[in-house]
Amino acid sequence: MSSQTPVKTSTQEFIEIKAVKDDILLLKDNSCVLVVEVGAVNFYLLSNEEQESIIYAYADLLNSLSFPVQVLMLSKKTNISSYLEYLDDKLTKQKNEILKKRLYSYKEFIKTIVKKTSVLEKRFFFVIPFSPLELGVSGANAKGLSNEYIISRAKTSLYPKRDHLLRLLARVGLSTTVLYKQQIVELFFNLYNPTDSGIHLAPIDSYTDTILTS
Repeated sequence: MSSQTPVKTSTQEFIEIKAVKDDILLLKDNSCVLVVEVGAVNFYLLSNEEQESIIYAYADLLNSLSFPVQVLMLSKKTNISSYLEYLDDKLTKQKNEILKKRLYSYKEFIKTIVKKTSVLEKRFFFVIPFSPLELGVSGANAKGLSNEYIISRAKTSLYPKRDHLLRLLARVGLSTTVLYKQQIVELFFNLYNPTDSGIHLAPIDSYTDTILTS
């Protein structure tokens, strides 16, 4: 009976990310993306006129784009235990009895909401792609190019698109954040290692080994 060699593999083989440089995400097929996080709007608290204004402005934004984008929404259940502990601490320190009663009522209100429904954290992103075809070569030929060259060419193509998109989103009244290396790595780390509160990593450049081992 022949013995079988155990299969040894790494999580990296299942992840399409090849490298992250500044605000550019390089994938294994030598395509690149730039990620812009967009702040949320409490849409249902707006008047009907304000809601219609945002809808039309957003439609105009999409219609005015001359390049493809991906709109991505991430939603995960939030653990608010730390927030309840924060309220307990404020209750302990509060000397004004009227404020103390109101703070206690607020804490109980939050606990009731959590029992009835899940509290979700939602994040919204625009992803702008760069294809290796924009290098003037096929994907197969692009394999011989250095990461630095591909990322440099990607920046030349993506930055004008990024700036145009940021201007359009500002017109809609949406706040934006371009994700850089630290934020990108933390985003994907938490996607592949989900927790209730998320994990903040040490400065990425301080890590000497990018391969996780048991």
